[in-house]
Amino acid sequence: MDRENFITSLRTNLLAMVEDYLTPAAMKYGYSEAPLETNIKWRPQVLVLGNYSSGKSTLINDFLGAEIQDTGQAPTDDSFTVITYDGTASSEGLVRVTEERDGKFLLNDPEYPFESLKKHGQRFSSHFRLKKVNSPFLKNLAIIDTPGMLDSITERDRGYNYQEVIGDFAQIADLVLVLFDPHKAGTVREAHTSLRDTLPARTFEDRVLFVLNRIDECVSLTDLLQVYGTLCWNLSQMTGRKDIPTIHLTYSAAAVDAVINGQEDRDASFLKLLENQRESLKQAILQAPRHRLDHLATFVETHGERLGHMLEALVNFRTLFRRFKVRFTLSGILLSVLGSALALFILGAASILPVGEPIMLYAMGGGASLGLFFIWMTILKKYAYRRFKKRCMKHLDSLTPLESQTRRDSWAAIRSVVAAYLDKTSGFFPLRELRREYESVNRTFESGAREIREALNDLASLDQDDTAELDRWVASQSNLIRKAAEKL
Repeated sequence: MDRENFITSLRTNLLAMVEDYLTPAAMKYGYSEAPLETNIKWRPQVLVLGNYSSGKSTLINDFLGAEIQDTGQAPTDDSFTVITYDGTASSEGLVRVTEERDGKFLLNDPEYPFESLKKHGQRFSSHFRLKKVNSPFLKNLAIIDTPGMLDSITERDRGYNYQEVIGDFAQIADLVLVLFDPHKAGTVREAHTSLRDTLPARTFEDRVLFVLNRIDECVSLTDLLQVYGTLCWNLSQMTGRKDIPTIHLTYSAAAVDAVINGQEDRDASFLKLLENQRESLKQAILQAPRHRLDHLATFVETHGERLGHMLEALVNFRTLFRRFKVRFTLSGILLSVLGSALALFILGAASILPVGEPIMLYAMGGGASLGLFFIWMTILKKYAYRRFKKRCMKHLDSLTPLESQTRRDSWAAIRSVVAAYLDKTSGFFPLRELRREYESVNRTFESGAREIREALNDLASLDQDDTAELDRWVASQSNLIRKAAEKL
């Protein structure tokens, strides 16, 4: 088995783990509205975010080699556009859009990983579309262009929750580009929300690249340095980080050509010093498919951990509920017996009970006890359970240990899902079946994902030029991975 076949086999095993052991529980308990594997079964994706007029469309057009997206200084496109490769069209000659489809097609075609986005409604689907392009740049990846971020826009204005949509795309993307331009270096409100809240909650820092675009509009190197410093300051405020990540610098090749050809009267000589920055960004995008397996393994680990954490909290709730029911029932029995005995004592003291008829006394006592127990287990039980559930919902964090930052981060991601499921079911679900699914998810997370991660680490450390060694290792690891999947 060669390396590529092994990678294909490993990817298949990852998808099978998700489909067989994570998705059933995720769908059943409200963790996900669509099968989890739909998010990872398609090709690698690059999500492009940025302020309006930050040059997203221009940059995409430069990479694709044609005017695929509309460009302009004002907001020109308010749609989420999936740009993917058309393998049926010739990639030689003119690069062009070969096919366009609307959002309803994208949301309902099982080939694409966007079924979970249906929840965002009709207004979103009308601002969602697909473009197939015959550009060689897209052979191994897809690009998702997004509407420009604005300052005064609200969910009511857009008709859908922009941050939620961004978060869903970021969760399935292998790379996220965040673009800024020299005129609005990170000051837009939606950009602040995305960087401060949305992206940290839905993706990982190493998948986010910051890009200062359109630097050809800086009139000099000094102007560029001032803009760069402003962006660094704004990023530190928006991300809350003191260590500023790498900021890639890029520009439009067409704009620079206009300056060089004398169509614009300004000095652009400093841009020649930054040509390698533009090329490094292009290479970073093209490298997205190489990180796909790592991202798939991370996907299994992350969702295995979070789903297991969610089921653990539900198990703890049902365990507490079972103890509550036992205590409540025993209390009802005790109080019913004491209540009936007290009633008989009071009636006897008042000379109301018949004297010398023990059978009737026993019957009256038993009837009173049963009556009290019935009231306890019907009317009072409903009231007591409402109080129990309200107390648990108020102190939801007590359902699970949060002794480490990892546990706290995991809980933050699924806390609302736990609350929603408890509210939906009123806390009534079978404990035995829940424990069985919890153990299955934990085995996937602790055993299967670890085996695959070890295989990926070993694969990365091998000498790619030593074909014989690589083939021997691939053959041995394929058996180990297959056995790990079978154990689950």
